[in-house]
Amino acid sequence: MNSRKLLSETRRTFPATKVHCQQPSRILIVDVTSPSWANTCSVLSEALENTLCLACSLTGPCRVPLLSLYVVQNQQECLLPFTQVKENFARIQACISELRSLPREGCFPQGGNGVVQAVQDGLQQFKQYSRHAAAGGSANSSVEITILTSQSGKEMVKQLEKKLKDVDLVCLRRIQAIEVLKRDLLEPEDVEQCMPAEEPSSNDIAILGMDIDVQTIEDNVISLEMLFKTWLHDYGTEREHLQLLLPSGGFSHATAPKTTLMCLKCDLQERLLDPALLSGMADGTTRAADFNSPCQMAAWPATVLYKLQVVKALKSEGVCESVLYGLPFIIKPTSCWQLDWDELETNQHGFHALCHSLLKRKWMLLAKREPQNTSPNWNIMVHSYYIIVPSDSATLLVKAVAIRELLLPSTFPALLAEHPERVHGLIESALNSLEVEVAYNPLHLKSNLYKYLKSMLYKPLHRQQAQPRDQRPERHQPKQHQSRVKATVAPLLMAPSPVQVFRPAGVRRDSCERSLLPKE
Repeated sequence: MNSRKLLSETRRTFPATKVHCQQPSRILIVDVTSPSWANTCSVLSEALENTLCLACSLTGPCRVPLLSLYVVQNQQECLLPFTQVKENFARIQACISELRSLPREGCFPQGGNGVVQAVQDGLQQFKQYSRHAAAGGSANSSVEITILTSQSGKEMVKQLEKKLKDVDLVCLRRIQAIEVLKRDLLEPEDVEQCMPAEEPSSNDIAILGMDIDVQTIEDNVISLEMLFKTWLHDYGTEREHLQLLLPSGGFSHATAPKTTLMCLKCDLQERLLDPALLSGMADGTTRAADFNSPCQMAAWPATVLYKLQVVKALKSEGVCESVLYGLPFIIKPTSCWQLDWDELETNQHGFHALCHSLLKRKWMLLAKREPQNTSPNWNIMVHSYYIIVPSDSATLLVKAVAIRELLLPSTFPALLAEHPERVHGLIESALNSLEVEVAYNPLHLKSNLYKYLKSMLYKPLHRQQAQPRDQRPERHQPKQHQSRVKATVAPLLMAPSPVQVFRPAGVRRDSCERSLLPKE
């Protein structure tokens, strides 16, 4: 593809944005030479469309700023040049329709260098886009590549290592090589490796001065959807999100200066998307979190450095869930790149030691948030308080806890010692008719939210409707090592696997999540 044509395409596709964005751009490369492409096609399309309708509906800075999609047949083809995701859901749907219309299994030979060529072409397009965007004030300067294939992940790494050794990879943050297999083809150890993509994997392979994340996942909608949803997390690593301040252990209670604190530097991660951030979901009375509010935190965007000072330890069984409120957040040791390796390692060891000790003692922590600003009225500082809950993983859970001013009086009448046998029998019969599950699994419940958001986003494309391939005019085939760019069609992507489970220790009433596995 000649550079003049690519630059003109880039200018038409991407109006430059002047908002600094630490979220990486995304290149999705789909290898359609898989023998099971017929099944993978439908589940991939659904998972991608679901995730991108969320990305388009969330208010605030876009979590997936730019997207480009390639398919690899007997050669690579660019279905979507880099496109801003927000305000472009109609183009996204058109691109997904294009993907669904691809010929099914057996139409293309396996093997070849199509995936590597797509990687090279995508990097070249991103560099040309970045040069243009920099002139318009945009600061988005990194890209992540996700490769969806049925080929062996390790074989894919060998190809990439051989072909990319002389390529400039400064703008490339990470490559994910995702091997998608049917469940009956997965070995037991492969099933164990089906972890969310944001988690460090033992299969990370360092080549070319960067990491290639190799994963094996099932070809079902839930696994792919959870992989794509990792794109919605905050990828900024400029600084830590939260400082957890603990009293120094080097002094006795009597002699320790109150100002002596030990600081653990942490990152916050959302456990759930806030429904108030979804456009069309608010009813006029609900609004998204105010980042400057003294009574709540927000993990996205990470514009504020929170400081939580631990003031007390609490017995796990002594915390009632009725006084906890707001969205939960996951706390992890920071991955801020500005810290040196020794400090990162020391900080991580301290965090893990804290998790172990809290579990052993069956404690939770009560922490006070240090306000960022004083109130405009009389310079009054309003403090909020949080409960920090340990788990059997290397994470903590934090939730806001009620304070005196917010608590309303409540009465809890005692249970009657006796009640009519007839009423008791009716209740017992009703309960016996219910299906009983060991644990609550949110993956088993659907609310039609995706359908609702898609209907809210739908804007028909008058001149960009996707046609079935057998009805389209013959298109000029590109020269070798070049890709066809269809500027009129939109973005696609790939995804990880089952859900990461936070298992809090000893919280009262419905507080213990167990494994969240899709039903067979």
